[in-house]
Amino acid sequence: MKMIVWFVFVLGARSAAGDVFIAKVGQKVTLNCEVSSYTRSLVWRRGDDLLCSVDQRGFNRKGTIDLAKRSAVRHVNLEISGVRETDAGKFTCLADQTLREHSLAVVSVSVSVAPSAVLQLGSEATLQCDVRGLDEGYEVKWKSPNAGLPEGTSTTQLKPVTSLHDGTWQCVITYGGNQISESLTIKVKEPPPKTTPPDRTKNITIFVPVDQKAPCVICTATDDPLGISCWMWLAMGVCCLFGILLMLCVMVCVNVFCKGDKQRPLERNSSNLYV
Repeated sequence: MKMIVWFVFVLGARSAAGDVFIAKVGQKVTLNCEVSSYTRSLVWRRGDDLLCSVDQRGFNRKGTIDLAKRSAVRHVNLEISGVRETDAGKFTCLADQTLREHSLAVVSVSVSVAPSAVLQLGSEATLQCDVRGLDEGYEVKWKSPNAGLPEGTSTTQLKPVTSLHDGTWQCVITYGGNQISESLTIKVKEPPPKTTPPDRTKNITIFVPVDQKAPCVICTATDDPLGISCWMWLAMGVCCLFGILLMLCVMVCVNVFCKGDKQRPLERNSSNLYV
């Protein structure tokens, strides 16, 4: 009689394929049992491991595995906190005689841009979105902040970088009809202006008095390493020129004076002879 009752119970249980839930590592996820209520008991399992069970009196019993400690029944749904990659698998929800099966896919998303999130116009960059923990059958796309740009794959090249690439990008992972996304903000800036060394060349025009019969001189020179400007060099040159002229005048005067002194004794001697 017991065997017949158990056989009838198994036949009475209805099983239906449920949804595929997707979650990121560290997130909180809720698995929907897809029943509105239960009368006698509600049991959640992952594979053969008991997670939670609630009877008609509301008594809650938990399993012994780590996932059970992070799980809680909210009405008829199962809430899992601090999702880990090891939590992925098949889940069953048994509400009275109604059985529902669900799958949980856990992904670890790594989003990056090389060389950095601050890009210069005209440069090149690579957007990378890595997904770990999913089998085949998922899709990864990059959605740009500008509607005029096409969607990219998990690895997208920005070549060259333009102002349209500035903004928040979305890495969207689609799996089993569910989606999760990860954001990445890119800033595009103008390249720094090219700086040229200051022109240290100076044009200096010097007007020399007409009585010296010297043409106008245009001096083009750079700053002297000794700290003496072109004006100082010119002034020193003019002073040297006047000094040389003065020395020549003195020498001429001395020479004339000496010749005069030599001729005076001869004149005196000749005058004594005539006497």
